[in-house]
Amino acid sequence: MSQLKRQNQAQTLRIFRKVHRYTGAFLFMFFFIIAITAVLLGWKKHSAEYIMPNTKSGISADAKDFMPVAALQEIALITAKKAFDPKLSLELDRIDYRPADGIAKFIFKEHIQEIQLDASTGAVLSIGPRRADWIESLHDGSLVDNELGIPNGYFKLFYSTLTGIALLVFTITGFWLWYGPKRMKKESEASTQVKRKIKTPKAIIS
Repeated sequence: MSQLKRQNQAQTLRIFRKVHRYTGAFLFMFFFIIAITAVLLGWKKHSAEYIMPNTKSGISADAKDFMPVAALQEIALITAKKAFDPKLSLELDRIDYRPADGIAKFIFKEHIQEIQLDASTGAVLSIGPRRADWIESLHDGSLVDNELGIPNGYFKLFYSTLTGIALLVFTITGFWLWYGPKRMKKESEASTQVKRKIKTPKAIIS
């Protein structure tokens, strides 16, 4: 391997090492949050209902047997008034229907509580916190948009773009920091073998 080529490869490795190190240092907290929240979200259905209540089952999975939405919503709000702190808002974020399970989940906008009702009878099947929703909003950055009132999810867009590109940079630089020295060593050994062949005279056959 020529001295100039070896110097260029060494310089490339130094640049990749700096990019890898500074990117990791600058985005350490973001990657730490993403890693922890990803683990928690992976365990949300195996956390003994601490992170997220298990989905219950109603008596019927036939939509013809389901009560009207308005009637179910009224039951959910009455239940919420009795079960929740009076200071908590009862404004609904969404109603999550699970036809195959015969239930409806009522999820509130300003806190993490949910109520599961049997869609056919209106019976209360579960009341519990959906910590997974808060963890997910922290994981994808939408928590900042919600807390600061940033419109159109701009922080989430910035956050996901930044961390996605950084992860790509990490992957490329990390691979090259592993592969680059191996390549340099292989080329150096190949160059040494060529030099030995040149210096060693061929045997003369008489």
